Amino acid sequence: MRRRIRAWAGSARGTRQWALATAAVTGLVCSALTANTAPSSAAPTADAAVISPLPVTRLTGEANSGEGVARLHQQVREGTLLKHHGSRSVCPLCHAEVVTEDAGSDTPLRAQAPAGYGPADLQTAYGLPAASRGTGTIAIIDAGVYPTLENDLAVYRKTFGLPPCTVASGCLSLMNYDGGKRPAPQTGAQGRLMEEGAALETALDLDMASAACPSCRLLEISVPWQDAQDDNDVSTADFAQAVNTAVAAGASAVSISYGFSADVQNTHGFRRTALDHKGVAITASTGDAGFNGGVHQLWPSALPSVISVGGVTLPADGEKPAAWYAAGSGCELALPAAEGQPSSVTAACGGHRAASDISAVADPATGVAVYDTYAPQSGEPNNWVVAGGTSASAPYVAGLFTRTGHLSAVDGPRSLYRAPKAAFTDVTSGNNETYHQCASYPGVGPALCNAGPGWDGPTGLGVPRGLGAF
Repeated sequence: MRRRIRAWAGSARGTRQWALATAAVTGLVCSALTANTAPSSAAPTADAAVISPLPVTRLTGEANSGEGVARLHQQVREGTLLKHHGSRSVCPLCHAEVVTEDAGSDTPLRAQAPAGYGPADLQTAYGLPAASRGTGTIAIIDAGVYPTLENDLAVYRKTFGLPPCTVASGCLSLMNYDGGKRPAPQTGAQGRLMEEGAALETALDLDMASAACPSCRLLEISVPWQDAQDDNDVSTADFAQAVNTAVAAGASAVSISYGFSADVQNTHGFRRTALDHKGVAITASTGDAGFNGGVHQLWPSALPSVISVGGVTLPADGEKPAAWYAAGSGCELALPAAEGQPSSVTAACGGHRAASDISAVADPATGVAVYDTYAPQSGEPNNWVVAGGTSASAPYVAGLFTRTGHLSAVDGPRSLYRAPKAAFTDVTSGNNETYHQCASYPGVGPALCNAGPGWDGPTGLGVPRGLGAF
């Protein structure tokens, strides 16, 4: 065995979902639908990309649930999608959730066109300018090999009117975590199964980075496929090495959508210092298990030098953002406060690291459109799906840091806490106490679980309002 596997520290809900998902992937019988990949209008130049709204005609077609894409998109805007459908995790240690065909199914809700939010929807929600002129590199670290990545990314970007980003042009780079070429995809059943699930995670990450900064370069770094399931110090060492590889390759920002149990090994030494690079924004998902207790937060979002990204529900039809009930938050009592985190925030954790720092859309009920076709084990390509989880929010925030190009001021989350309040939309409703209650942990402040005025655990300082925080 390559490594000793530590029991997954995720929620009971997450463990159950992955077990069901594994069974579903190996035994799917539903026929995949063909994606609508009709060309969009001419893409803008990379130095002045303009996000084009999705034409109404693109909302034609149906999903495997029998519903029209236009109706599904309206459910996303209303925040009601999960009243009619379920959701499940896509791999054990990543923080992506895919919406399923119905509440009792584990089959992804596959559609002929994108039903989830696209780049223009998010641009409007966060008050971003239309022009994207950033040319820095957003590095995405994910597990396994995803051979159809470049083609799938091209479909996503073309569908939404984003400029092409290819290996040939130098916009897209694919690298192994040690700096070499990516290995061949897995051929064994377990490896194929894990790489199929991780591919959807990777597609979500790259699509969200593209949506946040259409003119930026993308660098995808692969760690071994086992890192998507093995909660141990070998996995965290692989991710740490991947971060150093990304920084050496010139990344402006690095995004990690995976979470591991914090321990004495990964909160000290190489696994800590590798994720501390001034001038590079390193973002990490806080997880999809809600408030996870008053002692430990997931690695690497627990580290003081990492920007921990929580999640919100983001309906578009007249409702304000609310804390997503499953957005991760918590304390890391083994570590001091995050860089720049004021005492008014760390008081919720007795002066220690409190998460999160900032947030973006993560609720699958108001999920984003993702395109992914890699299905080596099931033989059933996802094509267009609706996805969420804090895996959606972390790469999006990384993209916004890169889009501005103001990386010299980045020192962990310090620059966020120095930003004016007007740079955020404060999220003041919702909580994440579904699995653990703040009141059950003496010394933990209620703000760790409950959204309210100012900073709170599930949403941090709030969601972006323009680019002033970056």
